[in-house]
Parts: sequence; structure tokens; C-alpha cells
Amino acid sequence: MEKFYEFLDQETLERVKRELSQFDFLRKLKEKFKESEISLVGGAVRDLLLSREIEDYDFVIGKVKKEDLETFLKKQGEVNFVGKTFGIFKFSPKGISLKEPIDIALPRQDFSLLTGSRHDFKIKTDPNLPIEKDLERRDFTINAMAIKIEDDNYQLIDVSGGKEDLEKGVVRAVGKPAERFKEDYSRILRAIRFACQFDFSIEEKTWREIVKQAAGLNKIRREITLEKTRRFFLPEIIEYRVVPHEVIAKELLKSFCFNPTKAIDLYDQSGVFKELMPEVLKMKKCPQPEIYHSEGDVWVHSRLSLKNLSSSEFKKQFGNEPLSGELILSAFFHDLGKPYVIKTPQKDKTDRIRFNGHDVEGAKICFKICERLKLSAPSLIGVDPKKISWLVKSHMIFVNKEIEKIRANTLEKYFFHPYYHGQDLLKLGFVDIMASIPEGGRPNFRDFKKMLKRIEEIKLLSLSKKELPKQILDGNEIMEKFSLKPGPEVGKLLELLREEQLSGRVKTKKEAFDFLKNVYKK
Repeated sequence: MEKFYEFLDQETLERVKRELSQFDFLRKLKEKFKESEISLVGGAVRDLLLSREIEDYDFVIGKVKKEDLETFLKKQGEVNFVGKTFGIFKFSPKGISLKEPIDIALPRQDFSLLTGSRHDFKIKTDPNLPIEKDLERRDFTINAMAIKIEDDNYQLIDVSGGKEDLEKGVVRAVGKPAERFKEDYSRILRAIRFACQFDFSIEEKTWREIVKQAAGLNKIRREITLEKTRRFFLPEIIEYRVVPHEVIAKELLKSFCFNPTKAIDLYDQSGVFKELMPEVLKMKKCPQPEIYHSEGDVWVHSRLSLKNLSSSEFKKQFGNEPLSGELILSAFFHDLGKPYVIKTPQKDKTDRIRFNGHDVEGAKICFKICERLKLSAPSLIGVDPKKISWLVKSHMIFVNKEIEKIRANTLEKYFFHPYYHGQDLLKLGFVDIMASIPEGGRPNFRDFKKMLKRIEEIKLLSLSKKELPKQILDGNEIMEKFSLKPGPEVGKLLELLREEQLSGRVKTKKEAFDFLKNVYKK
């Protein structure tokens, strides 16, 4: 590869100095090891050049022996060595609060076994290896740059054209794309994530290999081990995923949260959906009654619903607060059940295309997808499959001609639940309606506005005008007053009383007891 060296422009140089000034251990390291070569590498360099906030700091330290570096770091903070697989020190400096530990490594070369697993690498560290060689082993050009820290003469080292790709907005594999993905199939999802995160395109050769190797995401490794019994060894076959579901979940959720519609398009066009969640592809070419859905089939409608989350109309209604992962996924999944329950005039003699029970069926399917892909795995953006499933199951509440007659305590269960997010349900209803374009007309928000009015009327019953008022009586008070034992009867009385309270007909404890006297029959 052609080597590229460049002094940083003054603005970038000043920012680098500001960012690194918090790390006093770098100065001490240079003082102790005069010949050491310190380089900031990877995503931190990319983010500096893009003028973005740095999330992770990675350094490569050359011309210092591993043992000497470890001894030095232990005096400067907390150190954890991440084994033979990666050969990296996870370092937390004293007196500094960081989201993640700093990665510190010696220059190294990777020799992949080409299994597609990021763990199947032979790592060779060499303190004297030039930083340029270290950069040549990395995944994408925009991550394969370094800033060499030499007093005030900081240099950008770019061996693969990463700076130019940053300026063009391109995700490109370092070297031969086929080799990069065969080394680690999870890079397929990383490439898509970077494209979504930075709104970049994926370079043509890199994209072709993503499409070609997408099936590797489901690859299973089988190894034979010998298990010792009392007298002899027995062979045992162990199976494991080359790309763990936890890795898939992390990349998928990040892509969807960064740019939902782009994530859907890239996952679809690359064949990743086919490998990871083939259930969603049934939405394609699933017809809808044009009188209600002139926008197209279920896939088009679902994609449009997701796109509407970033629309000016949505932001005008709900503001610019961050979107939850549950809302994003439910916007895509909300009509997932339609292809599985569809009834048509031609086949089933119905009056029109119908999807009876699609909300319940879709909730079951999306829950299975979330569980299978471990989307609830602990991470910064892990989601709750139960909440996604609930949103999908509940989204049809807005399709009701008599919203004025819905019981107040029913609305409480949907929009003021202590566990499920009623505000997310409102947002889902809004984008669903916005994506439902009647034949020759505009989306009809009449019933949605009625629902908002009902919710606001209930809120007015509380002093804060934001949340619901507390129950006037609790179960113990009712049992004491009417000499009842715990059981369904107490729950029924509480439910009746709550309806009267939320409807504004009962406001005091006296009115509550008077009401219960009239409905309770011994």
C-alpha cells in the first residue's frame, strides 16, 4: 500500500492537543521511555477528522517491551490484559472518568485462520514493528489511520486512503475485501453500521463481498474435543456460532438507531435479513386494500412508517427527544403479522383484503425474532422484547370508531402503564397513520386527535396535569369498610371505582365510599 504522511492542520492539531491533555500518563510514558513511539489509532482518529465526539480511545505504543509497558501502566491506573486473542491492555487512568477503558496495544500483525470468527487470529506483537504495518491489518480504511504523537509535530499516518474516503463519505475495506470479511464475518454488519452512523455509501467491491458472504453470519463451527471418562476419552462435538448473536444484536441495534430506513434498505439489499430474520421478507408483495393503503404493500408501508419517525410532522408533534430502540423496531414490525393472517376475496371469499388478528400474530413473531437474536443482551442500547411485542400488539387501539366510549381505565392501561411506554404507543400510532394513505387522499388523523383529547382530559384530573391521579382508595380500605377478604371481588370494586375516578365522577373518599355502597351487594 502507498504510504501517506501529513501534518495536521492547525484546527485539528489544537483539538488533538485538547483531547490528549487529559492523559498525563502519555507524558510520563515518553519521559520514562525516550525511544517510545505513541500513536492514537482507529475510531478516535476518524472521529477527530470528522469533528465528532470521541467515544473510544485506542493507542499503539511502539519501542517498549510488553512487560515494561504493563509495569508502567499498573503504576498509572487499573490494567486488564485481554489475553492472547487480542493482546490489548484495557487501561483506566487514575483520576479520569471515562465511559470505556482505554485500549493500549503494542504494534501487531494478525494472521487469520479465515474461519470468519474474530477470535480465530494468531496475534504477533512486535515493539519494533512500524505503525504502518499495524494499520495494514485493520478492517476499513476510515479506521486504519493513526496520529503519531511526537512533541508538537503530530503526523497523520494513512496507509490506505482513509482520509480521502472520509471526505468522500465511503466505507471501504482495507486491501482485498474478500479477505477482510473471511477473517471476520461480523465486519459485514460493521460496514453497514458505519454507513448508517455516518450516512456514508459502501464502496462497490466492498459491497459485492458483503452480498457474497452474508451467509457467513449464520455459520456454525464444529469442533471435536475429548471428554475424559473414568477409563478412557470419548469424543464430543461442540457447536458454536462463528458470529455470536450478542455481536449481531449490538451491530443491528446501532444501525437501526443511527439511521432506521437506511439500515432496513442495506440489510435487505445485502441479504442480511434473509440470514437473520427471514420472517420480515414476507411483508414484501403482501397486498393491502388500496382504499386504505394506496402507498403500497406491507413492506412499503412499514418502511414508510419507520421513515416518518424523522419527519418534520413527527417532530412537530413530539419534539426532538431521542427515539427508543423499542419504538424504532416496533415501527418496522408493527404489521409483521399481516402476511401470516391475510384473507382475500379471491381465495377466502372475504369482502376485501383483511388481516384479522395481525396485531396479535405480529407480536408473537417479533418477540421470537428479538429473543433469537438476543436483542435484549446487555449493552448501551439493548431493547426489551416484551415492550416491542406489546407495542405491536397494541397499535390497533387507534383504529376505533368510538374512541369517545373507550373506558377510562382501559386508556390508563395503554397510555399510563408503569412498565410499558404509552408515549411510544402514541408515536407508533402517529407514524402508522401517517404512512396509511387512503386512495386519492391524505392520512386521516381524526381518531388520533380524539385519543389525544381523551388522554389530556384524564391528565387534568391530577394536580400536576401530567400523570394520572393516585387511586382514592386502596384494597385494604375497601376490605375493611365492607368486611371483605382478599380476592377477585376486591379487584372488581377497585376497577369500577377507578373508572369513576378517571371519568371525573368521583373525586373524594366520601364520594368513593358512597359509590361503592351502591354497587356492592352482600
